[in-house]
Amino acid sequence: MTRSLRIVLACAIALLVIGMGGLAALMLIPSPPQTTKSMVGALGGPFKLTATDGSAVTYRTYRGKWVLIYFGSRSRYARPAALNNMGVALDRLGPKAASLQPGFITVDPNRDTREALGEYLKSFDPHIVALTGTEEQVAALVNEYRVHVEVQPRSGSDYIVDHSSFYYLINTEGKFVRVIAGDVSEGNWLTACVTG
Repeated sequence: MTRSLRIVLACAIALLVIGMGGLAALMLIPSPPQTTKSMVGALGGPFKLTATDGSAVTYRTYRGKWVLIYFGSRSRYARPAALNNMGVALDRLGPKAASLQPGFITVDPNRDTREALGEYLKSFDPHIVALTGTEEQVAALVNEYRVHVEVQPRSGSDYIVDHSSFYYLINTEGKFVRVIAGDVSEGNWLTACVTG
């Protein structure tokens, strides 16, 4: 192999390595939350669940406030990032956070009793309200919001509840506005929504 061919080959390899490094760096940059309004009016509906303090919460309870809902579970396999992100979003809203009610609705009502959820929520922003109910109540709401829920058995009686990971934004009249995929604490879009 000639010297000039070796130089060209070395330059090509160097450019390939630099290009792959740049691509890897782009993949590490967090993307902003992705939102969709394409299902406006198609999600949500009447419900009645129970808060950790035992009070009944219905679809009318938070009228006059924006509501940000996350469906999940407090399973030991779950990652708490979604609720942490809600807390960060509330901090970034500052005084405007008073116009937003964040909510965590369990998809595992058998394990997530109101007492267990109350204990779990002590690690997160105190404004987040956790809701649970009977299997039927939760299943109906999961269906209304088209949340993917799949129970995966583990050893013995243990199981994991796999679920979709989206936030649902509800306006002050109780109407679904958008689905949000990603980190709700990123950017100013939430501020724009709740301040109109």
